[in-house]
Amino acid sequence: MATIIYHEDQPHNRVDLGCTDPLDAHRQGKSTLVLGEHNSAVGLSQEHDNCCPNYWHFSPYGFCPYGCTYCYLAGTRGVYFSPTVKIFLNLPEMLGRMHRVAREAGRPTAFYLGKLQDGLALDPLTGYSRVLVPFFANHSLARLIMLTKAADVENLLDLPHGGHTILSWSLNPPEVGAEFESNVPPVESRLDAMRKCVAAGYPVRAVVMPVIPVAGWESVYERFLRELLTDVRLDRITLGGICSYPNAVRLTEAKMGTSHAIAVGLGRPMTKSIDGRARYPADVRMRMFRHLLDVVREMQPGLTVGLCLEERAVFEAVGLTSAIGRCNCVL
Repeated sequence: MATIIYHEDQPHNRVDLGCTDPLDAHRQGKSTLVLGEHNSAVGLSQEHDNCCPNYWHFSPYGFCPYGCTYCYLAGTRGVYFSPTVKIFLNLPEMLGRMHRVAREAGRPTAFYLGKLQDGLALDPLTGYSRVLVPFFANHSLARLIMLTKAADVENLLDLPHGGHTILSWSLNPPEVGAEFESNVPPVESRLDAMRKCVAAGYPVRAVVMPVIPVAGWESVYERFLRELLTDVRLDRITLGGICSYPNAVRLTEAKMGTSHAIAVGLGRPMTKSIDGRARYPADVRMRMFRHLLDVVREMQPGLTVGLCLEERAVFEAVGLTSAIGRCNCVL
């Protein structure tokens, strides 16, 4: 039985869960759903000191009900101190704002749903996709890119999308998911959802991130990539490693200790890049990306491959300089 509490004068990002320990608050927040309004839900990302192209994004949801232990969102300023799952009710205002931004740009403009939430996890509850996809289908300039780990895509399959909605799935091999992704649809279910959406005519992408150097990672990821590229017709694939701020890493260690592959990969003292994010050492990232790139190029030589939130030196080292700015969140 759910308890419903009305606090109409309380901001959605200031909900007090009554917990002083961040891990307790994180767990409590995963079972707390907040309904509210987000008055600055459409924004432009402002990454510095990495090769992110920056892009428009919007937030009809906040945070996520899934339990990935590596979650970078859990350590962001908007979540760490109030880690509830949020549904924002002012969707029409967001659509109006995106319409104005695209019209002022005067060219096809992507709006990304998945930067600060999962794009589809709550869709069976809200049905927001049945508003969003037709809006973008009928818009001459605005385009939707949606990232998810969800497997329920029934709301999407009968919608006229006009190719204006790009669907992207966050994926990792089943062996990695079993260790680091709790309360998340199995990878096999996500692959099935991807196949359904390809059949419905949507452009479909994959984000393999974070690549985690588990024992035998070379064969684990090679086997997974071969299955993915054989079974799903992809429009683009983006690779990435751990790139979290310290609060998120501390939560990961509070959940799992310091002997798992993520903590070992980050090292002690923890490796931090110039943008302040914790990453594996550059030589580890280069080795992982080269191996995955070799598999992708063997299987689908013409497939566009991007790297997420990476530094220019890594792009150059793995031969992807021409792919800077051609990653998941942009057209």
